[in-house]
Amino acid sequence: MSAHPPSPSSSSTGHPVTFTRVPGAQPPVEEPGVRQTRRKKTAAGYKAIEDSIRFGVGMAGTKNTLMTFPNLNQVKGFNCQSCAWPNPDDDRSIAEFCENGFKAVSYEADTRRLTPKFFREHSIADLAARSDHWLGEQGRLTEPLVRRPGSTHYEPVTWNEVFQLMATELKALDSPHQAIFYTSGRTSNETAFLYQLFARAFGTNNLPDCSNMCHESTSVAMPPMLGIGKACVKLQDVETADAIFILGQNPGTNHPRMMTALQKMKEAGGKLVFVNPLPETGAFRFKNPQDLLHPTRIPRFLFGRGTELSDMWLPVRINGDMAFLKGLMKDMLEHEDAHPGSVFDHDFIRLHTEGYEELIEVLRATSWDDILHSSGLSRQQIREASAIAMQARSTVVCWCMGLTQHKNAVATIQDIINFLFLRGNIGRPGAGPCPVRGHSNVQGDRTMGIWDKADGDFLDKLATEFNIDPPREDGYDTVAAVKAMHDGSAKFFFAMGGNFLSSPSDTEYTAAALQNCRLTAHVSIKLNRSHLITGQTALILPCLGRTEIDRQAGGEQFQTNEDTMGVVNPTRGVIEPASPHLLSESAIVAGLAKATLGVSTPIDWDAYVADYDLIRDKIEATIPGFPSFNARIREGTFYLPNPPRDERRFETPSGKAVFKAHPLTRCDVPPGHLLLTTIRSHDQFNTTIYRNDDRYRGIFNGRRVIFMNEDDLHDLNLVQGQMVDITSHFKGEQRHAEKFMVAPYPIPKGCAAAYYPETNVLVPLDSTADESNTPTSKSIIITVHSPAEQFLSNGAVPR
Repeated sequence: MSAHPPSPSSSSTGHPVTFTRVPGAQPPVEEPGVRQTRRKKTAAGYKAIEDSIRFGVGMAGTKNTLMTFPNLNQVKGFNCQSCAWPNPDDDRSIAEFCENGFKAVSYEADTRRLTPKFFREHSIADLAARSDHWLGEQGRLTEPLVRRPGSTHYEPVTWNEVFQLMATELKALDSPHQAIFYTSGRTSNETAFLYQLFARAFGTNNLPDCSNMCHESTSVAMPPMLGIGKACVKLQDVETADAIFILGQNPGTNHPRMMTALQKMKEAGGKLVFVNPLPETGAFRFKNPQDLLHPTRIPRFLFGRGTELSDMWLPVRINGDMAFLKGLMKDMLEHEDAHPGSVFDHDFIRLHTEGYEELIEVLRATSWDDILHSSGLSRQQIREASAIAMQARSTVVCWCMGLTQHKNAVATIQDIINFLFLRGNIGRPGAGPCPVRGHSNVQGDRTMGIWDKADGDFLDKLATEFNIDPPREDGYDTVAAVKAMHDGSAKFFFAMGGNFLSSPSDTEYTAAALQNCRLTAHVSIKLNRSHLITGQTALILPCLGRTEIDRQAGGEQFQTNEDTMGVVNPTRGVIEPASPHLLSESAIVAGLAKATLGVSTPIDWDAYVADYDLIRDKIEATIPGFPSFNARIREGTFYLPNPPRDERRFETPSGKAVFKAHPLTRCDVPPGHLLLTTIRSHDQFNTTIYRNDDRYRGIFNGRRVIFMNEDDLHDLNLVQGQMVDITSHFKGEQRHAEKFMVAPYPIPKGCAAAYYPETNVLVPLDSTADESNTPTSKSIIITVHSPAEQFLSNGAVPR
């Protein structure tokens, strides 16, 4: 089975391609009223507290708020549903959460309920015409729903019929490879393990996940160099580093609890270099609400201006990070040449690495003209950043999707690791690579076997432990899965959480792909747009949330997840379920497995659901790093093994860390075009929209906004507040997004930014990162024009 079938959308003619629009696939155009004010200069502070309380109590009510928040991110409570930033190993605050975590919990603990009457009154077409924010505001799903072939409405259905409907479709497939089992990053370790077990017992490795769209480039880049694809630091390393370089990440909005660690690092005398096209509020000044819990810090919170974070902000061009890293290392090399042994850690390089000479050769061959052109930075800016790197005894580098979603993403991330190797910044305190995962258990899902690749050793263990014959060919990743549904190679789509329609690139193409399925099913807690663009038969399967008590035949159960630094945490709900008809995600998997496989496999699905300890026993037996899993997790949290971090040991073929040398790639944008990056707003988590505001960037009452440099506005005869259409250009294809408000912003000339998922429609499905196949949602060549204008332009691709 091919993991990457050809895309029917590809054009070889060089002429514009017309894409048929699927009604309701994109969020509706908002009513006029979006406005731009001054961006905020300080993150968190009073406003974060006020907004959190207003949102939380307004949605979850006073009772749920008081029950959930004392237990959020506590060892005996539950883990936040949003980002994967780690909790302290000990001495956790009684308020171990941030503004966006508060909102994520409140969103799940919503007291409003969706009833059968709601679905009788609202057709699917009516719901599709509503905004994403409106859909989420309607409350929790309370019972399973079906849209039967030809029907215009969802209607209630029993769980028994749900499982029989899905099992009938699965058994009618010509091949198990016609089924796709997608996973979002919220799923627990226990559910993820059962889910992949069912898919492989059924006969396929079609297990795409949200990592394919975000950090897959990291997962591809790091193992050949380090032998592992995870962060090689602990939280205390971030707090004690002499220098931290943050590239392509906006911690103030996407990982707000990280700012507490940055504050501690700054108070200890560390330096912070922030590399990002936009001047994000959370990188500059932080007023920590947790200061109110410490009597000596209360005056600082009440009367101070907050902690200054960044020592340098480098406004790199979009996709200029590789050029910046090349410049950083080249400047270090020039100092090393002038004073041998003063910069590079030659003992580490000699004893623990290979490939050093090839990297040095590439650095010498890379011209400063190319570095400065591609990065958009000055020689002096790079020189100052290099001085911080050379003066630091220990350095951590953090990155997120601003690096992973470019064509050259894998090579760029490998240059981060090269940079760390040069000064031995791996396997010692305060140093190492820190990819920051954006969803709470996306890393744990992969550890549990949610992967489209056929890992022979793992499959052998599954075969022995469960007496099954798992498939040995690779499955579909997310991009390939969309193509397979579109061309009819896949006919059954099951999503364990998430909002699949709005998450991948090429929204219209993805919508048509889902409509081409015989059955689509989504495990969810609330309505989202994926429920409204369906296959012939569609199912919505409501599940327990993390905040809710999980009662099974064996009593109340708890689950686990893994954070971005490889710590396994217990998580258990504390409030009553939103409905008696909700099933746990594990129970949904087991119900489907029983109905589909029957007695064809000797797996006791009922036993695993009755007692999650039995699932953990099987995890221990098949996945490295989990000895005495049940005993250890009852004592608290524990770290998974990380040889580079813990032992300076590298599980590569040579047993050494490996430098990887790449030539500098450029992305030249034609005249009159811009390079667009997609971003989140502050009141958003992934595709979940809490409100139509972005307080930090000064945007209110709307999301269809394009941030542009003022010089570009002048060159294109545009003014603040003007409404424009956006057209993307890729290999002769054009895609369009309409009615975006122009917002002047300090972003490099030739660059632009806009929110997703509204601009996912502009990202071609075939535009993906080399090796990882991750959509290039951060590198989109566009033109911007008033709605009355009509013109065509040719795009350019990285060379």
